[in-house]
Amino acid sequence: MSADGHDSPHFFDADAGPVVRPYAMTRGRTSSPNQHRLDLIAVVVAESWAGDPAADQTLSPEHVDIVALCRDTPQSVAELAAELDLPIGVVRVLIGDLVSAELVHVTRPVPPAQLPDESILRDVIDGLRAL
Repeated sequence: MSADGHDSPHFFDADAGPVVRPYAMTRGRTSSPNQHRLDLIAVVVAESWAGDPAADQTLSPEHVDIVALCRDTPQSVAELAAELDLPIGVVRVLIGDLVSAELVHVTRPVPPAQLPDESILRDVIDGLRAL
């Protein structure tokens, strides 16, 4: 029973409904073993054998949403955070959980230092145009 004697919960912002704190979604964890090097542009891809994650009782609704979003189109960590309206830190922990469960895998973009030099690419283009 609430302080005003009513049985229904009182929300200060009726549109928001009940608020779940981000640490509750991660069960108080701020990191996960497979979270290492999950930068904002790391791309999350759902595994083809993942099946129906909603049937797994150990996964939260947010875990299921991440797999569903990545099933059709690979998504970056930043895109997932924006789509789910969750903090980046929470999304990183949830993705780490999904990597551990082998429901998704993460690909990292090629570091700029490993990309070919722009002058080499221009030489290749010029060579192709000369053909």
